[in-house]
Amino acid sequence: MTNRLIVQTREFDPVEDLLAYADPDQPLAWLRRGDGIVAVGSGSPASIRVSSREGTLRSAIIADAWRELAASAEVDDPVQLPGTGLVGFGTLTFDEGSAADSILIVPSIILGKHQGRGWITRIAHAGEELPQDLPDATIEPCAYGPHWAGTVGPGAQSPEGYQASVRTALSRIGSGEVSKIVLARDLAGTIPAGSDLRRLVRALSTGYPDTWTFAVDGLIGASPETLVTVQERTVTARVLAGTIGRGADADQDAAASAHLASSTKDIDEHEYAVQSLLESLRPHVRAMASSEQPFMLKLPNLFHLATDVEGELSDSGSALDLVGALHPTAAVAGTPTPAAVAAIREIEPFDRGRYAGPVGWIDGDGNGEWAIALRCAQFTPSPDAISVTAYAGAGIVAASDPETELLETRVKFRPLVDALA
Repeated sequence: MTNRLIVQTREFDPVEDLLAYADPDQPLAWLRRGDGIVAVGSGSPASIRVSSREGTLRSAIIADAWRELAASAEVDDPVQLPGTGLVGFGTLTFDEGSAADSILIVPSIILGKHQGRGWITRIAHAGEELPQDLPDATIEPCAYGPHWAGTVGPGAQSPEGYQASVRTALSRIGSGEVSKIVLARDLAGTIPAGSDLRRLVRALSTGYPDTWTFAVDGLIGASPETLVTVQERTVTARVLAGTIGRGADADQDAAASAHLASSTKDIDEHEYAVQSLLESLRPHVRAMASSEQPFMLKLPNLFHLATDVEGELSDSGSALDLVGALHPTAAVAGTPTPAAVAAIREIEPFDRGRYAGPVGWIDGDGNGEWAIALRCAQFTPSPDAISVTAYAGAGIVAASDPETELLETRVKFRPLVDALA
């Protein structure tokens, strides 16, 4: 890569609504609890796009290209907060063989906020002029476009087809081929051409503030599941596996959470996912610690069994290197993972694209935050309309019931379907 970039970060009065500065057609954003980073407008001095390549992980190709880009960059960053300096926003496919591209995008201007402090970062090609003084009112918010609504219906996989796929998965589990397979289904629809996609991002961010709300290259969603975070050599990850819908009142809520906490099926599914993550992290992380028992993560529409893992980076790897080591996790693929991915290719009647793949950001020092792209949809513009394909899945183990798993996907679709409406 021959691009050499110059990067300048300066303190900036915290902005209440970061999304107001994003591009309405192709927002680039990473938000949680009101903090985060967004690209201002649509300019991009560099991007790394990778299609399917036999024998080489896309994450490894992007990680090597990013190291080269970061090593040659001239960075002026006195702010030194997570998300300052040179930053790239990325979204990678679930399956290496997907027809979709994996991509890392470096924006021209980034606006960020973290724990009450704000900043602006400008990134340009070497030789271009960047302002030398503190930033002034050279950037302006873009007024939100009109409200819009969209609906989605069955896509390539109908509800009946999904239950049939679950039965196929159960037969493979019964034969000993796999212990767990995560099966997804899709919903498809359109929204009006020219719709301001920031409205969807804002609805998800407001309705689900504890999730990672993201918008990268047309993939928009709100994921509760951290794949991996690296900050100054501290590595953290969160495993979610085992799900039940919230109740209509406090009594039903208590009954639902008690059922999940005592469900052998869900506890086994969760343990598969935790052990898979620990095994993948061990070559790269020392002094790993995780809770002995999962805790109950409460979201507005459902409960998850959750386990947090923390450790210290033991090699020179970046957040993207750990993404390559961890993805795909047992929580979104199954166990053993290679056999589960092969089964998914055969059973699911569609290409997942970036659904259940890594999504997040990385900085020039290799720090970053990456989630698993869940509760999301891919938006693809055309002259007449914007097509929408949403995804949700459930983990299938020996004790699974096809109708119950279908209901779980309906609960998981709700954040996006409600936000679209």
